[in-house]
Amino acid sequence: MEDRKNRPFDVVGKKALVVGIARSGVAVAKFLVAKGTRVVLTDKKSREELAETLRDFPAGSVEVIAGEYPEYGFGDFDFLVVSPGVPLTVPPVRQALDTGTPVLSELELAYRFARSPIVAITGTNGKTTTTTLIGEIFKHGGRTVCVGGNIGLPLAPEVEKYGPDDVIVAEVSSFQLECIDEFKPKVAVILNITPDHLDRHGTMENYIAAKARIFENQDAGDFTILNYDDPEVAALKQKTPGKVIFFSRRHKLKEGIFVEEGQITVKFDGAAEKVCPVRGIFIRGAHNLENALAATGAAFAMGIPPQVIGQTLRDFRGVAHRLEFVTEINGVRFINDSKGTNPDASIKALEAYDEPIVLLAGGRNKGSDFTELARRIKEKVRVLVIYGECKDEIREAVEKTGFTGILEAGSFEEAVRIAAQEARPGEIVLLSPASASWDMFRDFEERGERFKEAVMSLRR
Repeated sequence: MEDRKNRPFDVVGKKALVVGIARSGVAVAKFLVAKGTRVVLTDKKSREELAETLRDFPAGSVEVIAGEYPEYGFGDFDFLVVSPGVPLTVPPVRQALDTGTPVLSELELAYRFARSPIVAITGTNGKTTTTTLIGEIFKHGGRTVCVGGNIGLPLAPEVEKYGPDDVIVAEVSSFQLECIDEFKPKVAVILNITPDHLDRHGTMENYIAAKARIFENQDAGDFTILNYDDPEVAALKQKTPGKVIFFSRRHKLKEGIFVEEGQITVKFDGAAEKVCPVRGIFIRGAHNLENALAATGAAFAMGIPPQVIGQTLRDFRGVAHRLEFVTEINGVRFINDSKGTNPDASIKALEAYDEPIVLLAGGRNKGSDFTELARRIKEKVRVLVIYGECKDEIREAVEKTGFTGILEAGSFEEAVRIAAQEARPGEIVLLSPASASWDMFRDFEERGERFKEAVMSLRR
């Protein structure tokens, strides 16, 4: 495979259309302008809605087409960069694809300018925790590391700050992977694949294919870390060109990362090394054990010693909005799992606790089926508080199980108040919405912050 580093991406004097004026689009536009690219920004939102964002750009630095997409031909643009939240079916993207104009994600653009090896992490759930954990392992191993991507820090403005001896750890989404071309991580990690974003991808086959693009440009000198316990993920061994390293929570593997006698174990070429006792991992839950196993595989592939990995697993305290402890009031613990944006993520959150749970769930459904979540709610939850756009869908699924402890809130703040009133000492109030935040909030982070504010207001 030809080394793309011998083919620099020339953007000087070129004209680019950036579709989507949010965090990613703004970062891309600023990056390209600094490179000498003529940039046109477009978004379906109006100028009034985008006014605060557009203040970031000096007058005349970019052209802005807001409230509608440009109608002129794509011969006017050398390439297009599409933000993750923008479907590939919108007119400018569809027209670019139809006419052969290069369409890049911010991830692909960043890769063209990166000099560091990349560890890329994808999966339906656990991406942010695993990405952050891997970054911490590299830091503790003495490496200079950039942690970014879908985790919230656009990579394009950052990658040139790091050299060949450093590491870029990137959380990547299926949306970002839809528009890659040359993106080639040294280590590709796929944590799990369960139904999600089917409103965009259409079918599970399409969703899996998008995730699998993470390794399509790898070669035999690269590594693909796969979850042996997830059949959809394990089957990708037949498709990746990279060297496969399996991790498993449930099975003792002949080679890979697994649990043996209560210890995370690394085994290659017949030699086994202990990394850390499972009980020594600070973050709770079976899903976090899987995240720790995946992180161990990625770090080990990049030469980090097991003892460094183990110490980081003991020290790592998790990430915001993922089973984040907020406070305890009158013996009730409040947990923020706003990043639980699909049913599988919320199931994992429920399974992390043995205590009775008052669950807050609702938001915008992304094409998910709530049937399995409903079964787990009946087993684990004492009171369910529903709110938001898809509350009736959740209610219908849960009522079919015979569960009757359902309360409905007219607003998010009311949902928090109801949950607090219903909770008893020794119980947990868990925000794990099983849905997207977009019916009420900008993103899951805003939802999580609002939850924390609402909870802390209960102390007043």
